[in-house]
Amino acid sequence: MRAEDVSFYSEGERISAILRFPDGPANGPCPAVVQGPGWLGLKDARLYLPYHEALTDAGIAVLIFDYRGFGSSEGASDLLLPSRQLEDLINAVTYLGSRPEIDEDSIGTFGSGGTGGGNAIMLAAADSRIRCAVSQVPVADGEDWLRRMRREYEWYELLDSLRADRAERVLTGEGKMVHPREDIMLQTPERRATKVKKDVDSRVPTRVQLRSVDGILAYKPIEAVGRIEDAPLLIIGVEDDPVTPTDHAVALYERARPPKKLLMQRDTTHYGAYAQHADTVIPQITDWFSTYLRRAPVTVSHDPGATT
Repeated sequence: MRAEDVSFYSEGERISAILRFPDGPANGPCPAVVQGPGWLGLKDARLYLPYHEALTDAGIAVLIFDYRGFGSSEGASDLLLPSRQLEDLINAVTYLGSRPEIDEDSIGTFGSGGTGGGNAIMLAAADSRIRCAVSQVPVADGEDWLRRMRREYEWYELLDSLRADRAERVLTGEGKMVHPREDIMLQTPERRATKVKKDVDSRVPTRVQLRSVDGILAYKPIEAVGRIEDAPLLIIGVEDDPVTPTDHAVALYERARPPKKLLMQRDTTHYGAYAQHADTVIPQITDWFSTYLRRAPVTVSHDPGATT
């Protein structure tokens, strides 16, 4: 695998990215996968390398980037809005199509971890250029996701804070700042203990506008998944997952159109699964893209007519 540091623009702001290619001489343009990192993730996280190595070994290029405001990308670092991230993903697809080394008719998407998994579904639903998608441990409904992290009274306290913040913003132009891991996505004991993202955790924004919560409440991959046409979808979940609830993955699978597949990882945890089941899951991801990513050079429409 060889890597190239690249950049492109999303809504006028520069996006920092890594484009990873298969080793060896190219035999024409190759297929590619675009990936936006998962919840509070960055493009250079070591967590993603085993996936990218497997994909490039299969002849598939990978573009991974920092969303606006994250890592080395330009943009406001105090906004965490899935709608902005979707704009970045769509612009990333356009960038891939501009590269002569990439087959613009063979672009897919991979997302892992909360909104990362959900964003793969949102992109496949919004952009007909996506040939197939893989969504790992996704969020299906942002409102349900945030509510289930909280006790009942904490949920209503959050809603009261949002109402007060909306009023403050329209009256003063300024809103409340919060910690994304302490005040938005509440950390489970496993998340506090895990080292799976330790190489990038210190570079993730720690103060964001509370209005980011409104963007997550409106985040509904479950309403988008049925709109995906001609983009086979592989969904990967974890049984008894308190971080991205297992039933989110199941609901997305049930609403998706075929071809589709659901992988459910057992006897593991949300963060533990990345290493524990990698030898099983990563080949499944690679096979999915290898099977569905390339557009067939010949399509057949056959109507034998009415029989009498």
